[in-house]
Amino acid sequence: MAVLARDSGRDPHDRSVDSRTDRHEMTPKDMNSAVFRREPLPHVFFQPRFEPWYAWHKQFDSLPEELRGLELRQVYDRVGASMRYVGYYTDAPYPIEIEYGDEVKVTSVTEGDHMESHFETPHGTLSESWRFTVDRTWRLVEFAAKSPDDLPALRWLIERRKLTFDPELFRQGIEYLGDRGEPQFFLPKSPYFALAQQWMKYPDFVFALADRPRDAEDIMKAIDESYDHLWEQVVSSGLVRIVNFGENVAMAYLSTRYFEEYCIPWYEKRAGQLRHAGIFSHIHIDGYFEPLLPYLADLPFDGLEALTPLPQGDVSLEEIHEHIGDKILLDGIPAVMFLRHHPRDELQACVERIVELFHPRLILGISDELPQGGDDESFERLKWVADYSRTHGA
Repeated sequence: MAVLARDSGRDPHDRSVDSRTDRHEMTPKDMNSAVFRREPLPHVFFQPRFEPWYAWHKQFDSLPEELRGLELRQVYDRVGASMRYVGYYTDAPYPIEIEYGDEVKVTSVTEGDHMESHFETPHGTLSESWRFTVDRTWRLVEFAAKSPDDLPALRWLIERRKLTFDPELFRQGIEYLGDRGEPQFFLPKSPYFALAQQWMKYPDFVFALADRPRDAEDIMKAIDESYDHLWEQVVSSGLVRIVNFGENVAMAYLSTRYFEEYCIPWYEKRAGQLRHAGIFSHIHIDGYFEPLLPYLADLPFDGLEALTPLPQGDVSLEEIHEHIGDKILLDGIPAVMFLRHHPRDELQACVERIVELFHPRLILGISDELPQGGDDESFERLKWVADYSRTHGA
């Protein structure tokens, strides 16, 4: 195994595509598209996500000295890595807007570190609460629907919600990323995961689904129908090349029965619409997912994002390779490998194994983000992976 070390013999701040490749110069955006089109690459394509890490350290004035005064895109350039998303800890706006009809009365009250939102409906008021945490982020701590009795009110609210794709906002994202990557964004969650993660606490949702299945399924249908216009706009815009189904799929939120019954048919419908329009897609699967391994190769997506192997997840890299067929793996390096309690040579062995198993159907990155509390050592490891990627996989 080669010794984990920084490249020498060139300016460490110059992390452009290595001139030793005999293929034409490709920008990160070119390479991003090439992976999905299954075209040749000059080297391993590295596209980590460290926007939250940068935002956290900037907020607490703890960025490494070499990054002070640099904005996010300049840090990506300093690393020599590609960017993936707009509207996520960036200055580029999220291109999907949500609004409610005039008949929906929404009120919000903020007192100190507590914020409440109330949605008045003919079937009662739905209320959700947020807390401002020690890391200076608002976190949802009380969900709008809390029992099966809230399902009629929730359905009424969903039926009066409109989601739209704003091409001008997305054009700002295109301009923001430039050649750093193909600009992407998260699509709204599937009806199942919208209920399980956003509208209800998961145990409450499971009880509602068991006790009032027809009512719960009617709301899933209403959520799906609320996406019809949005999908039409995304497809017809002619601007979108790659999108993510930001599901955060994990066994903590489902069973294989529910996955088969409520998730896969919806994925086939919505990803199929995108594929028919020539839009690539991938899905975010994190947490423990070993029971889902048999399903991965047949999912209707071009790629699988954030699959987290051992020692952080519950499956090995070899098991992932065995079960994803010809799909693209996005990420793959367990986030804990960027923390000090895992030796550097362990990170190196992991990266080398990922490249060996998955390149060129690989967008190497972190499963799923650089840990926000990671210190200067985490950033040094990030730079090492970037250097390794530029010199391997040709």
